[in-house]
Amino acid sequence: MNRYPIWKYAIIVIVLLVGLIYALPNFFGEAPAVQVSAAKSTVKVDAGTRNRVEEALKTAGLAPDLLTLDATSVRARFTNTDDQLKARDVLQHALVPDPSDPPYVVALNLLSRSPSWLTALHAFPMYLGLDLRGGVDFLLQVDMQGAMDKRAESFAGDIRTGLRDKGVRGTSVTRVGQTVEVRFRDTAGLNAGKALLQDQFPDLVAVESQEGADYKLALSIKPEAARRLQDAALKQNITTLHNRINELGVAEPVIQQQGLDRIVVQLPGVQDTAKAKDILGRTATLEMRLVDESAEGRAAEQGTGPVPFGSEKFIDRTGRPVIVKKQVLVTGENLTDAQPGFDSQTQQPKVDLTMDAKGGRIMRDVSRENMHRRMAILIFEKGRGEVLTAPSINGELGNRFQISGAMNVVEANDLALLLRAGSLAAPMEIIQERTIGPSLGADNIQKGFNSVMYGFLAIMVFMCVYYALFGLFSSIALAVNLLLLVAILSMLQATLTLPGIAAMALAIGVAIDSNVLINERIREELRGGASPQAAIHAGYDRAWNTILDSNVTTLIAGIALLAFGSGPIRGFAVVHCIGIVTSMFSAVFFSRGLVNLWYGGKKKLKTLSIGTVWRPANQAAADAK
Repeated sequence: MNRYPIWKYAIIVIVLLVGLIYALPNFFGEAPAVQVSAAKSTVKVDAGTRNRVEEALKTAGLAPDLLTLDATSVRARFTNTDDQLKARDVLQHALVPDPSDPPYVVALNLLSRSPSWLTALHAFPMYLGLDLRGGVDFLLQVDMQGAMDKRAESFAGDIRTGLRDKGVRGTSVTRVGQTVEVRFRDTAGLNAGKALLQDQFPDLVAVESQEGADYKLALSIKPEAARRLQDAALKQNITTLHNRINELGVAEPVIQQQGLDRIVVQLPGVQDTAKAKDILGRTATLEMRLVDESAEGRAAEQGTGPVPFGSEKFIDRTGRPVIVKKQVLVTGENLTDAQPGFDSQTQQPKVDLTMDAKGGRIMRDVSRENMHRRMAILIFEKGRGEVLTAPSINGELGNRFQISGAMNVVEANDLALLLRAGSLAAPMEIIQERTIGPSLGADNIQKGFNSVMYGFLAIMVFMCVYYALFGLFSSIALAVNLLLLVAILSMLQATLTLPGIAAMALAIGVAIDSNVLINERIREELRGGASPQAAIHAGYDRAWNTILDSNVTTLIAGIALLAFGSGPIRGFAVVHCIGIVTSMFSAVFFSRGLVNLWYGGKKKLKTLSIGTVWRPANQAAADAK
């Protein structure tokens, strides 16, 4: 009746073992570290970078505990902050000879002290939020007026091109703030301009007027279109910030909109505020230009002549000079997508590009006139340009075309990523900066840990006193619940914050409810005259429905918090919901396994150690008689 089959005990053992392995990394803490990542989109961090870091540290007499290379950075872990700061200065001097044009970002960070065998099992500690780990918190103000000015300038260029394509002569297009003014000499040109606006520019509203012999259209962006453009600019900035912050190797950064024109950026674990500000303020823009293939241009490429007038000299990714014309054909704003792939005929890696209507029209005209000439794709960061690639134009291009040539799969993926990265849609400035030191975060962790432990010990003492041995079983089940909760959060790589610790403390109180229901139900069965074995069986079976109902209703409330909450509320809800699920396993399945293991083999069981079984006075007298 009260015996588990072997397979159920096997499940319990496996769950406990997995829970222990994935919860362990959280008890090793973190150590100060120095991280080296690329400061430019065209710079790669590879095994050669790791060797340079190792050599520089060895020359300076610094021995890191751990030196690792991942996809985006090299990290060196040290035992104390003194060695960390010395290593940062050494690597800065060795890897960044020119501070005005840094190829690498050397930043302070924190790394887990987990042993390598746990890391090999992909057992990592939970991410800690800003309030627990320390770090920096920025509030950025987005210049929406700048974004609107930029869009108005784009409209002016498109209108100018559209009027020229329709053959409308004698017009002038100028931008005054966020208004585009178009002047016509006659009514025929005015009517053609109105038709163009109606067909191609539905986001603009026109106000017609006459100044002397000229007709004028004052075009402004419709309010609903302006709101849509501002939302798009904000989302693009958030996406670009994500790409930038990935270079810092921040675990679970928080980048979210606040209000209509502000962005909150929280970087847990980042100690170097200056580097973080440098990364946030960095922008990258793409340009496509024709390569100057004149005799003077080739001579300048070979270093035997000066750069021709109307051209510029840039360096490609291999360090070779490329002479390109100053005229910009299209920019990254015209690029809508870039995906790596393979050429169906040659099976060589390629990158498929997709342009918007304006960009496709320009590429079609340019390719038609410059067949078999080279076109350079440049990326500009901090005012410095670099040639990503300079392929030859082998056919008429349009909205969609491909780049192929001497590149491998990795280079094709990298190039597609760089082309998709884009730039900031609107300028931003930091209007508020807050730094939380690691010591304050450690203090918050200690207080949160103490609150959970004191709550757990108080419940354990009460349960053992009130329910005797069954109280001990409940306390062990409660400890298993806490272990599984930490393990699942670690496996999900969830971010733990102070509200999450509060949810842990609450989960302990909620989880013990199930054991209280079971124990009281067993007592009721004993009071009713059931045998100890029958009381155990009936207590668990009849308490299950009540436990399920109460946990499901609580889980519904937690899911509502998760769906409609944000920030700290979501962090609380995640821990709360996981705690409910783990409590149902530990309080029912695991605790019954303990009870069955202890009492299941006793055939002539007379009593249960479940505390005093209170009975009514008349029932007690009848039993005595």
